[in-house]
Amino acid sequence: MRDPVERKTPSPEGGGSQATPGSTGTMSIGEVLAVLKPEFADITVSKIRFLEGAGLVQPDRSASGYRKFSDDDVARLRFVLRAQRDQYLPLRVIRQRLADLEQVGGLHAKGGPAAGEASVAARAQAAPGAAAATVHGAAAQPETQQDQGLGAARSLGAAPPSDAQFTREELCRAAGATVEQLLELESFGLVSARGSGERGAWYGGDDLVLLRLARELADYGLEARHLRMYKLFAEREAALFEQVVAPLVRQRNPEARARARQTIEALAQLGSRMRELALRAAVRGLAEARESHR
Repeated sequence: MRDPVERKTPSPEGGGSQATPGSTGTMSIGEVLAVLKPEFADITVSKIRFLEGAGLVQPDRSASGYRKFSDDDVARLRFVLRAQRDQYLPLRVIRQRLADLEQVGGLHAKGGPAAGEASVAARAQAAPGAAAATVHGAAAQPETQQDQGLGAARSLGAAPPSDAQFTREELCRAAGATVEQLLELESFGLVSARGSGERGAWYGGDDLVLLRLARELADYGLEARHLRMYKLFAEREAALFEQVVAPLVRQRNPEARARARQTIEALAQLGSRMRELALRAAVRGLAEARESHR
């Protein structure tokens, strides 16, 4: 499914001074990697392919099937990578902010939007006219810490990851996985078909991303039975968050329910960051552990 943001025509200038694009004004995935590597040291070809699979960038293809990235594609990748690194935003929120920025003309092919423009995007839906004036006029005023926190909580639920629906065969084809791999994930409760519309049971955008991740983890020898721990961790975390919002849910009024949803989204974002840091601390030094015991 195409990303809602309309892509611009490739520029002959390429994506930056670190790499020289081909004669067509586009770059290969290797050239894009060279452009992004100085700013994002951990960027890999697999990461770029994953972001493409998630619909955040959609390069053209040559007749032989090779990716052809434009300046605009590289700018989108920069924006996504910065949003993940600096703001810890989930992909569904980044997708919506890309759409908002495109609407107000704030996504530039040279390095993506400025920090002020990024905060404008978060408010573009509420006041698109004011957002456009801010982007094209004076620099945006920085948000207060409270505004940033509330904005993050709202934006987490602002857009679904995708409204696409796939049959089993379509999902496997889009993810580059086999039906057997999907069935194995289903057997451990990691993926499940939904709905019973005209096309029968279907899978959504989250299922596509999960299947792609599972396929990449399988390349390292991790099977579906190993991945079930993520589901168990998520269920335990959700149970903890449920205790936090229980007093709001019991009030049974729309305002309290809205606050409960905002609280859950904010907790999910904070919890995601906490897990990332805890995992980083846990794996630190693993590669050197064996050497130290020799």
